[in-house]
Amino acid sequence: MTESLDRFLGSMDAALRTLSGQARAGRPSPQASECAPLKPDERALSGALMRVNHVGEVCAQALYQAQALTARSPALRDQMTEAAREELDHLAWTEQRLRELDARPSLLNPLWYGGAFALGLLAGRAGDRWSLGFVVETERQVEEHLAGHLERLPADDLVSREIVSRMKEEEARHGRAAQEAGAAALPAPLRWAMRGAAKVMTRTAHHI
Repeated sequence: MTESLDRFLGSMDAALRTLSGQARAGRPSPQASECAPLKPDERALSGALMRVNHVGEVCAQALYQAQALTARSPALRDQMTEAAREELDHLAWTEQRLRELDARPSLLNPLWYGGAFALGLLAGRAGDRWSLGFVVETERQVEEHLAGHLERLPADDLVSREIVSRMKEEEARHGRAAQEAGAAALPAPLRWAMRGAAKVMTRTAHHI
């Protein structure tokens, strides 16, 4: 009982830290050797795209915290906790880049966090193999999303491009780790629903 309470309080603390806008990375942000000044329209585009990426990291924190909370095996709990720790670096990197671009985070971050946490709880309650399957599909979609951003980011915004490239590599690794841990394949309708929800979130966060 005490251990469960400790984990719950830990997840609530993680939520407050995520939504406070004061995330601290354990690793330095990837930096380009040089970056030409961006034009106003390029800066605006980069800011909007990095806001969407920041929302993705807010959701990642919620998902991994919820799945760690509901994991049935200690090994899976440790795996989710470690992934959340690495995703925290992504959160801090995108926060920092938003400030550098004079862009704001999404005004709906509490809503995104709450929705993602609820999904993580549902996935975790379904069982460890399904929870891992949810990670695999989520990371697959995130990797595709980041690849699309690499195509859209201004060519001169080397800093944002370095951050997104590193994130893409690490998201793919998280997906592979979940697959190797015994993930179950999610039914097609669920995968489609996840894609639909992600599109709504990204299009909204681009502006709000």
